Amino acid sequence: MRPQRKLDGTSLESESGFSLIELLIVVAVILIIASIAVPSFLRARMVANEASAAAGVRSITTAATNYSTTYGNGYPPSLVALSKAGPASCDLSDLADPIIAAAPHQKSGYTFGYTGQTVNPAPVTGCASAGYGGYVITAVPITLGSTGQRSFCSDTPGVIHADITGIAAPTVAACDALPPLE
Repeated sequence: MRPQRKLDGTSLESESGFSLIELLIVVAVILIIASIAVPSFLRARMVANEASAAAGVRSITTAATNYSTTYGNGYPPSLVALSKAGPASCDLSDLADPIIAAAPHQKSGYTFGYTGQTVNPAPVTGCASAGYGGYVITAVPITLGSTGQRSFCSDTPGVIHADITGIAAPTVAACDALPPLE
């Protein structure tokens, strides 16, 4: 583009850059877009955490069933029995996600719990601890309303249940009373 000229033939120098008003308008637009996008992002992250927690409960349920079938010691005595720290055995079976199976049993904004129901009279030969006749697995949000809104549980039949209040189901009966996850 040709520079503009005054009547006397000298050129007008054009100023380049942005004015303060233009910069403030751009900042205001960015803040408006961020105020719309951030809550949506947080909700999406919470939904992803809930999906991960439900998958974790499913994984532990499958691992507990595999443990019972493989070792004949009933269901595992703890989540740690489903982890691995050496050769696979009924004490450290390497059947579950090592992040969930190791203390503090947290993953994707959820804390996982495992409570055995009806302890077997004695451990099978080669096992340090007796297994259980049943179990309750729970997944509870670490920060309710931020990392997740719903809690999840499962027991011996393997059906995953969800609680919209985010509270852990302490017993098999409390877990079974909740609606199944669809």
